[in-house]
Amino acid sequence: MSSLLSDYDFELPRELIASRPLEERDASRMLVVDRSSQTFTHHQFRDFPLFLAPDDLLVLNDSKVIPARLLTEDGRIELFLFEHLGPATWRAFARPGKRTRPGDSFAIAGTTAQIESLREEDGTRVVRFDEEPDLPRHGHMPIPPYLGREDDATDRLRYQTVYAREPGSVAAPTAGLHFTPGMLGNIPHTFVTLHVGPGTFLPVRTDNLDEHRMHGEDYEITPEAARRINTAPRVVAVGTTSLRVLESPPPGPLEGGGGRTELFVRPGFEFRRTGALLTNFHLPKSTLFVLVCALAGTGLVRAAYEEAIRARYRFFSYGDCMLIV
Repeated sequence: MSSLLSDYDFELPRELIASRPLEERDASRMLVVDRSSQTFTHHQFRDFPLFLAPDDLLVLNDSKVIPARLLTEDGRIELFLFEHLGPATWRAFARPGKRTRPGDSFAIAGTTAQIESLREEDGTRVVRFDEEPDLPRHGHMPIPPYLGREDDATDRLRYQTVYAREPGSVAAPTAGLHFTPGMLGNIPHTFVTLHVGPGTFLPVRTDNLDEHRMHGEDYEITPEAARRINTAPRVVAVGTTSLRVLESPPPGPLEGGGGRTELFVRPGFEFRRTGALLTNFHLPKSTLFVLVCALAGTGLVRAAYEEAIRARYRFFSYGDCMLIV
């Protein structure tokens, strides 16, 4: 039960990083990890319903990714918006830093942006626009940097779940990317909302996990979702974001409502509501990899990742998936 980030590292061949999605959403592979037998088996994602009991309940995150990256026409300045603070005002990352100091202004996205303030500890800016930027028209999808390419029209569709409906995320809840409407229509499920923040992109900057602080993220649970979760014999979280919504409220029956979570799930965490987890393969030394180790055990997860690498699974956002039962 290590608290050292360096103990959650592994070597991944670069060619196993999926830079683009498969042609069909549900064509991915699925490694099933059984905690009781400490074994794993190879399947296709289309087999997923076979691992569910009739009264299992899927919990999915219905947050929608916003096209949050804005570029000036000459491409010399980029704003990555991630928190809407008020009318025409956003918190953002900006680059290059020397061109985006407090007081600087520039034309972008059909309007004018001014840097109001800079938070030195994390480099974020508060940006005020003359008018609200038209993100659907001018924004780029915030696909992960490790894809090594610019976003394109395909990402507008595929870096989004088929059930996304609440705009606010700057990264996709990627475990849900595998689902089609047909599969989901045959499985009992409910939705929660967690707007994925920039922390999913940012590296952990300390080797002592006790010192790491998560970026806060807003979530919402409807009264109906809370009722169904409370009465389900087993809850299957689709993605780490859904799991964090399930585990963030205090002990006891869930109640409907919203909140803000900075929950960091790591080995030693006591899971109260999550019975199983569907998740993609995560980056080494990431909080998401640590979370998966907390649920299934570091030794079993390491062995599963080694098997996935041996079997040439596709990794990260557009990659294959793992079901932990």
